[in-house]
Amino acid sequence: MAYRDFDTGFSRRALLRGGAFLGAGAALSGPAALFAQASNASRVAWPSVAAMADKYVDERKVANIVATLGWGQQAPTTIAKGTLAIGQPQRADIDSLYRIYSMTKPITGMAAMMLIDEGKLGLDQPLAEILPQFADMRVQRTYDGSLTDTVPAERPITIRQLLTHTAGLGYNIVQKGPIAQAYVERGVVPGQVSRLPIPGLGRATAVKGLANFADRLAELPLVLQPGSKWSYSVGLDLMGRVIEVASGMPFDRFLDERIFQPTGMTSTWFRVPQSEIGRFTTNYGIVNGVPIPIDPARASIYLDEPSFPFGGAGLVSSPRDYDRFLRMLLGYGVIDGKRVMGELAVRVGTSNILPATAKTEGTWVEGQGYGAGGRVTGGSYGWGGAAGTVAFVNYDAGLRAALFTQYMPSEAYPIHEGFPAAVAKDLAAMQKR
Repeated sequence: MAYRDFDTGFSRRALLRGGAFLGAGAALSGPAALFAQASNASRVAWPSVAAMADKYVDERKVANIVATLGWGQQAPTTIAKGTLAIGQPQRADIDSLYRIYSMTKPITGMAAMMLIDEGKLGLDQPLAEILPQFADMRVQRTYDGSLTDTVPAERPITIRQLLTHTAGLGYNIVQKGPIAQAYVERGVVPGQVSRLPIPGLGRATAVKGLANFADRLAELPLVLQPGSKWSYSVGLDLMGRVIEVASGMPFDRFLDERIFQPTGMTSTWFRVPQSEIGRFTTNYGIVNGVPIPIDPARASIYLDEPSFPFGGAGLVSSPRDYDRFLRMLLGYGVIDGKRVMGELAVRVGTSNILPATAKTEGTWVEGQGYGAGGRVTGGSYGWGGAAGTVAFVNYDAGLRAALFTQYMPSEAYPIHEGFPAAVAKDLAAMQKR
């Protein structure tokens, strides 16, 4: 059917949870022309961002920070500090490689928007029309309670709900009790951290293949009624399976052929090639305020073939590549004069598409909107990753901004909140000038 509508102890939950992203909001408002004089800005034009990078690296809280900031379709300004690993000489730069974790979600979201724009999916199409095993779902009577005390779903899961974490699906890094254990036992764990046996992290292994992932997920009850509440979930990972069924090609190939290649993203993969290890960063776990290597570049789990392409948390990318993705979004689907996505697909995907029935009280997005895999607030669209990365576009200001570093858990330091705040502070100073 065609559609055309539009100090923390280690734990898997703490390590993998991402997305505590805060847009700079109203402080970023204003036309891009207002800041034209900053198009070739450096550390002088972005003193708060530069000071933030200096502080974290000089105090050895992180090995490095690379920030990219760009106006409209202009080349990005880069602020880079530190080395690929603590104690190693090679400097981190715009072409270094980072585990972006949940910053994969906006990419998957935009892939889905492309298929909606082409009529191969519908925003409010029932998921069961694509994946029949998700018809007649059951829902836990008590959130995170019994797996057998369930009630029928009151409405079908839709594509919109998958994109906005409102489908009622769970997440092994969020849920507690028997449902979390059931996700682990069935391999419905779409994420990876390290080859190393880290205390408290466990050794959960994802099931092989997106089709098997979807099948096993469908056998478990939902944690909430579809469309009732925003709840961080495996929705964007399941969307990978939806994309490959709707498009007729493997999910990772779809991303490569439809987004990465046309956008000029030549350093974004689910598996880091052996030839690129020399620019791969090391990921750290913060233990009592001290960074401890948990995924060294040369022994990284990202050198292995993943169980399947994790659409919610699986990509490694460079600051240059992700800036190109943001630049394409800021161009409403166009980059370097080449159209990658339809304008309407970008406009809808970066707007608030939360179901009218979904509540956000008490969640990470309370009082804000949510688009296709990213938060929407104050003219901004974007999201953060579990290892300290954060990125957004702001359409009011014509600005794109991203910060890359590598540490877990993301809440060990207030970088997700601090970076947009630093950007807003520097923009306020530009406005005064």
